[in-house]
Amino acid sequence: MWQAAEFQRELTSILRYWATYVPDPEHGGFYGQLDNDNQPDRLAPKGAVLNARILWAFAAAYHHQPHPEYLAVARRAYAYFVAHFLDAEHGGVYWSVDYQGRPLDTKKQVYALAFGIYGLAEYYRTSGETEALHHAQALYRTIEARAFDPERGGYFEAYARDWQPLADLRLSAKDANEKKTMNTHLHVLEAYATLYKVWPNAGLRQQLQGLLQDFAGRIIDPQTAHLTLFFDEDWQPKPAAISFGHDVEAAWLLLEAAEALHEPALIEQFRALAVQLAAAAAEGLAPDGSLRYELEPGGHWAADRHWWVQAEAVVGFYNAYQVSGRDEFRAYSEGAWRFIQQHLLDQTRGEWFWGVRPDYSLMPGEDKVGPWKCPYHNSRTCLEMLRRLGATA
Repeated sequence: MWQAAEFQRELTSILRYWATYVPDPEHGGFYGQLDNDNQPDRLAPKGAVLNARILWAFAAAYHHQPHPEYLAVARRAYAYFVAHFLDAEHGGVYWSVDYQGRPLDTKKQVYALAFGIYGLAEYYRTSGETEALHHAQALYRTIEARAFDPERGGYFEAYARDWQPLADLRLSAKDANEKKTMNTHLHVLEAYATLYKVWPNAGLRQQLQGLLQDFAGRIIDPQTAHLTLFFDEDWQPKPAAISFGHDVEAAWLLLEAAEALHEPALIEQFRALAVQLAAAAAEGLAPDGSLRYELEPGGHWAADRHWWVQAEAVVGFYNAYQVSGRDEFRAYSEGAWRFIQQHLLDQTRGEWFWGVRPDYSLMPGEDKVGPWKCPYHNSRTCLEMLRRLGATA
């Protein structure tokens, strides 16, 4: 049986960890990397995605529960992001800066711009600081001017600092080098939906509608209801794994975006798709209640249990339960939450481990904090479940 207090306790614990161990007192902002023993690499690069997600998490937490410390950390993240990650000359966001805040990897990954919008819009919603909204609007206009494909729809993946073509478009080493990806489109949509809630602009609305239809008509496979991960510029799909975590994350993010537009027919379309996506994601469930990482081409399971996949399973399956009333989805959500509590929480040092192998040993070589390991999926799960369970701070 769900207990909202569990999610409130875990949210408090996550935020306490990040406020305590991750701020960089010497060089500003936040450390770029901490190991499982909470020891920082003081010379590690600092990533735009990490900083933007810290900004989002603490701004959203303050909106839920106005603790002064949450706003203080959000302001720290905001000030650092604006001062060090925004490219004043060419527009957009640097991918990373060095430990002293100097530009390091200056490519323009549209995914990173999206998370900049996401964090800045949430910070504006919380703080009311109009400068934050202006920065979010500027990033939106940059994406539309530089990365939108007006002929075929959708968004291109990456560019050089000055927006010239880039040979390597990949978001990470494991990705395919393709011009359009599901992952970037999902997080542009997430960012645009958040921005639209605080700035209901007609052009933004049109682009958000277009993104939803890209998912409905191109990205969601009509036969399997899994997400197609990679495309060329003409939207021709490329062979890739099935990503169960993205399936279940998209199940609720797409519906949330549709609800932001307040169009009944669109909402009904994405309510149905939310259930289909969640059912497809459930193909990756293991007997212990966890969600496996991926099914690779050829039928090989990438069966490690990553923290973010389990976090999204809690929300995505619960959302499908709310939409459909089907009890199995509620059971899947509860199973993922119990797995998190049993195997992913570091009960001694705080936060969540990156993941575990099928035998429940820790995945080697992974950190508590890094370019991808942020207080985003897990804090958002807690906030979403508190909202859905009707809990108040």
